[in-house]
Amino acid sequence: MDELLLRSLTPSVLAVLVRRGADFAAAEDAVQDALVEAVRVWPGEVPRDPKGWLVTVAWRRFLDATRADTSRRRREDRLDEEPAPGPAPAVDDTLQLYFLCAHPSLTPSSAVALTLRAVGGLTTRQIARAYLVPEATMAQRISRAKRTVSGVRFDRPGDVSTVLRVLYLVFNEGYSGDVDLAAEAIRLTRQLAAAIDHPEVAGLLALMLLHHARRASRTGPDGSLVPLAAQDRGRWDTGMIAEGVGILQAALARDRLGEFQAQAAVAALHADAPTAEETDWVQIVEWYDELAGLTDSPVVRLNRAVAVGEADGPRAGLAELAALSDSLPRYTAVAAYLHERDGDLETAARLYAEAAHQAPTLAERDHLTRQAARLNAERR
Repeated sequence: MDELLLRSLTPSVLAVLVRRGADFAAAEDAVQDALVEAVRVWPGEVPRDPKGWLVTVAWRRFLDATRADTSRRRREDRLDEEPAPGPAPAVDDTLQLYFLCAHPSLTPSSAVALTLRAVGGLTTRQIARAYLVPEATMAQRISRAKRTVSGVRFDRPGDVSTVLRVLYLVFNEGYSGDVDLAAEAIRLTRQLAAAIDHPEVAGLLALMLLHHARRASRTGPDGSLVPLAAQDRGRWDTGMIAEGVGILQAALARDRLGEFQAQAAVAALHADAPTAEETDWVQIVEWYDELAGLTDSPVVRLNRAVAVGEADGPRAGLAELAALSDSLPRYTAVAAYLHERDGDLETAARLYAEAAHQAPTLAERDHLTRQAARLNAERR
């Protein structure tokens, strides 16, 4: 069974059902039923037209469910609209579905959560982690979003900013290594950039390219994390970096700064440095100042504390850190790093061990555990 094939076809099949008049919740249920049927049937023989097969089965399941509810009589005419046998059109509906899910009846945060769950394929836990909220809270938000759009026709697409937020979070989850969605997010953002002349779309595409260019160097042969300062810059994709920088420069020239352009500018400064020691941390702090003004995000301020620690010394970074909540993700890891830079190895080792227990992924936990062990060994 080709699970990647099923994942890639799901958004397009869901979009077909929505366009045919199915409300979102019912369409999602029907597509899930079709996927279950595919898992049961396809191991024997994958159909020649997998998408057409899924559309046909999902539409039949939707019609079966529709007949059972109170609106059955109004929807029986849709029987005539059942997709005819034969190849389905080779149309990529994924980006359109992102816009449809960003429906005006939803708040931006609910639209993002719903799209990530239904189209992006992320779990509720992954989405909750991205939003820095408990999993139960996110589950309730997604359930409310589904109830809100139940029975609503998706004929009014949402705005670009919401779609950009979804694509950014999908890329981040793929880049973390939990689910390989980064390349798909870049593909869709390229499509959006080709269709819409918008500086923040360009900024997001530049940011994705600059981060993705470093992907091969982010882990060692054993799968362990390699921090940015220790990465082999010879493995960075210089062609992708050049493309990202060119896109960013064109966007910045329009003098309509947004958060994705500012983040891309930080990434470009890292990419431009021949060595970690030659990184222009003063400019990076200035860009974080711009970014903090645009977003007022505590995560941005946490990253800024690191940059201040590099530009002005670890004690300056610790002073910035003291103004933030210690409940922030990776706060303890940042504190450990700055204390190590300041020469307080005992405190740094203790904080690295604490951060390892809080780490959201196994790779991060192992990395932080090794950092603590290294400092404890140095102190002996």
